[in-house]
Amino acid sequence: MEDEKIFKIAIFMALVGLIGMIISAGSITPREVKIKEINKGMIDEKITVTGFVEDIKKSKTGRASFITLNDGTGRITIVIFESVKNEIERSNLNMEMLKYKKIKITGKVSEYKGSTEIILEEPQNLKIL
Repeated sequence: MEDEKIFKIAIFMALVGLIGMIISAGSITPREVKIKEINKGMIDEKITVTGFVEDIKKSKTGRASFITLNDGTGRITIVIFESVKNEIERSNLNMEMLKYKKIKITGKVSEYKGSTEIILEEPQNLKIL
């Protein structure tokens, strides 16, 4: 085969691969883990955790809410910033209603002052079970 033909085939295959990755990227779901399995190596990774809401607190400024989630293997703080909290409450779900409920949450693992936490980035990633 001549070089130009090989080049065209290579470009075509690369484009097909990229399109396939873009299409399948939307269907990739974050893995579900137990709280005890969460570690600093998972920072910036999206994960799903299921557990019971033990406590809900507001930050001193009121710009964030903190949920203490317990799945029986451990506890972790779920951080919900004001913009996401407002969207949740617009759908008629008061944050206090979550207390003692079982929820499933998908969020990004983060670290703040040496503690691992999960940040809820989108309101639809919080489900009451």
